[in-house]
Amino acid sequence: MAVPFIPLGDRVLVEREEEQTTSSGGIIIPDNAKEKPLQGKVIAVGPGKKLDNDSVQSMNLTEGDRVLFGKYAGTEVTLNDQAYMVMSESDILGVLN
Repeated sequence: MAVPFIPLGDRVLVEREEEQTTSSGGIIIPDNAKEKPLQGKVIAVGPGKKLDNDSVQSMNLTEGDRVLFGKYAGTEVTLNDQAYMVMSESDILGVLN
């Protein structure tokens, strides 16, 4: 299902990846004790940052990239009953292989 959202400028739409619910020792972690995951999958990418000379700097990310981002990065939005994050490309720390 396509997401009805096109990011503007250098923004990207990211779907968080869920963390594991059990620890390495087999202990089940309750939902209220889990931290929000800091990695996700890029769902949509804007055209790029507009520079002072009216050219557009292309994005380094593409749809489908798995990325790592900061704890307080982005803005949470809900589209089609699904939670996403909208953030600037500069909020993303790196791409996971």
